[in-house]
Order: sequence, then C-alpha cells, then structure tokens
Amino acid sequence: MTPSLPHPDDIHLRAAHGWLELGNAREANEELEKITASLHAHPDVLDLRWHVYAQAKNWDACVDIAEATLKAAPDRPDAWIHRSFALHELKRTREALDHLLPAAEGFPEVWTIPYNLACYCAQLGRLDESKAWFIKAIVIDANASKSAGIEDPDLKPLWDSMGGALMDLET
Repeated sequence: MTPSLPHPDDIHLRAAHGWLELGNAREANEELEKITASLHAHPDVLDLRWHVYAQAKNWDACVDIAEATLKAAPDRPDAWIHRSFALHELKRTREALDHLLPAAEGFPEVWTIPYNLACYCAQLGRLDESKAWFIKAIVIDANASKSAGIEDPDLKPLWDSMGGALMDLET
C-alpha cells in the first residue's frame, strides 16, 4: 500500500481531483504542479496526472505516466489498464492486449481488465477470445460489464458477430 501524501500536498491533490471532476484539466494540472517536486512520482499524483493528460488526449504522455506508475506501484490495477488504454488509443491495440494480459491473472477481481481485453480482441478480429473475456468480465460484475458494453464501439465487431445479443451471453 502506498503511503498518502503529507500535508499540504494532500490538499493540492484533492484540489486537482476536484478540478478534473469539473472538467478543468488545466487547473487540475496547476494544482498538481504545486505538489512538492520529490512527490511528483508518487502513484496518486501520477494517476491523477494520467487523467489530466487523457482528458487532453495526449496518449503518448499517458503511456509514459502509466509506465512510471507501474514502476512505482505494480500492485495498482489501474496503472495496467491505463497503459493499455493509451496504447489502444494510439492504434497499438496488439501491444495493449499483450501488456494487459498479465494483469488478468494478477487482478482476477477487477472486471475492467477482462472487459478491456474483450475490447482489444474484438478490435483485432479475435472474436472467440473477445467473447470469452467479456464473459469473464460479466462473472466479476455483470451490471457494470453489460452497461459499459452496450454502447462501446470497440465491442461492435463482437456484437455484430452475435447478432447484437449482449444480454444472451451465457456465463
């Protein structure tokens, strides 16, 4: 477990989070810059910085930030998910899949990992694998998986191959 930030850095982190929730990535980034420089590599700071750059769709920076987070805290499933998501956004879907596969075994309780693997497989035309990963996501959290999957364009190849039968998946 990563120790929390000391005061007043914790306040800047919370403020940055608030700005990001309000959709203001510029202000969020300014708050992050107020954090003590030696703590810029703290996993909580890196995670929020990833969201700032993702909002700006700066996917190259997102890959770098996620990799830094993985080095600092490999036990954080979001770091694995974020790196692969950014790679996918960079049209490096095969690489995204390859990098996320180890996380499926390491974090069996996190539905977004098999869900994202299903998306990447669907985009790569590996529809049987996509279906298998999506079913694993459903087993972990059926409501979240199905809710996310209904409108996700990355899963369209899977739904097209099944005649759009999302709710008919057998678990």
